[in-house]
Amino acid sequence: MSSFRSLARNRDFTLLWVGEAVSQLGTGATLFVLPLIGHALTGSALLAALPVAAYTLGIALALLPAGVIADQVDRRLVLMASSAVGLVLMASIAIAGLLGAMTVTHLILVALGAGAVAGFYLPTEMSAVRSVVSREELPTAISQSQARHHLASLLGGPLGGLLYAVARPLPFLVDAATFAFSLVTLSRIRADLSPVQRQRGTPLRELAEGLGHLLSRPYFRATAAFSALFNLVVNAVIFVAVIRMVEAGVPSTTIGLVEALSGVGGVLGAILAPFVIDRVRTGHLTMASAWIWVPLLLPLVFWSSPWLIGAMLCLGLLLNPAGNAASQSYRVAITPEALQGRIASSSQFLSFTTIPLAPLLGGWLIETYGGGTATLVLVVSAALTALIPTLSRSVRSVPRPRDWPVLGAECEGAGTPKVLHSAQ
Repeated sequence: MSSFRSLARNRDFTLLWVGEAVSQLGTGATLFVLPLIGHALTGSALLAALPVAAYTLGIALALLPAGVIADQVDRRLVLMASSAVGLVLMASIAIAGLLGAMTVTHLILVALGAGAVAGFYLPTEMSAVRSVVSREELPTAISQSQARHHLASLLGGPLGGLLYAVARPLPFLVDAATFAFSLVTLSRIRADLSPVQRQRGTPLRELAEGLGHLLSRPYFRATAAFSALFNLVVNAVIFVAVIRMVEAGVPSTTIGLVEALSGVGGVLGAILAPFVIDRVRTGHLTMASAWIWVPLLLPLVFWSSPWLIGAMLCLGLLLNPAGNAASQSYRVAITPEALQGRIASSSQFLSFTTIPLAPLLGGWLIETYGGGTATLVLVVSAALTALIPTLSRSVRSVPRPRDWPVLGAECEGAGTPKVLHSAQ
């Protein structure tokens, strides 16, 4: 397995990584302030959830067509177009805020569009990574992508809280600037990111081919069910925790620091991920990533201290990068090049389908039953969800990277799981 240092000498991967790291930082700040602004405008926990739900819904709606496009169109053009649209969307809400015309409806529409931008970017970038790194570098490359995601969580919350405290439109203005930076870095990539030349069918047939390849494998089927339920439960717990802090009058800057603690766990986990992946069976990592949340979430049933919430999220995310990077690398390694975009988008789509419901579920539970009972329901649900990979032989049997098969056709049990905080 290559080291972080050797991969850093890969110019194209570095440009791809840095551009998206900056963009994800801006997005992290925006996602942090969305429920705060929604709550400030409406005073309702349920309505405050709508912009966040719209963002994840946009991702889910865009993922499947994005995979087809990523396998047919120059991936650099898709990535640059996505960044350009994101820039325009964030600039529109920043201008509305400066004019004193920000509304929940505008927030929801922009969040939906920004989610669609992310939905096109995610599978396309994953396909591009396969084009700029070797198979041996994949686990380290995807671990670095996990580090980028958690670095955005680490810094995005405090940055969003700080910008929001200065001026309500400022997080969106900064997010627009990060999309502009991403455009510049993408334009400087030299590698050929065009798809494999092949005979192509209609969009529906192409889409069906990707989904069929995914769902025909037992591991993919098991982890698809696990990922969908896991993402619903964990993201609902996190939303409930944030709203409990908001209703308790916790300052936005403190809530941002809580988010930062979760980012610390993710960054540390991403640094350790290549070593963990190389030494632990990939299937066992999936199970461990699921079960670690159950005992950590139990204290939140009784207490909602910001620092307790931050500590639990930090510890819970220590294994998340290794589990995600191992399963994603496995999926990429066994997927034919011509199917990279569609398999990435199909897997991510199945993982994201329930995330738009998570803030709605969390908002409904906390308004109906209160914070403690809502959290207890979700902890029990997390335990039931963790049983899926535990009872699945196809998940438990996936070996360490050195023993992975080379071709997708060689592995009947191919697959992967997705936490916003997801089992990605």
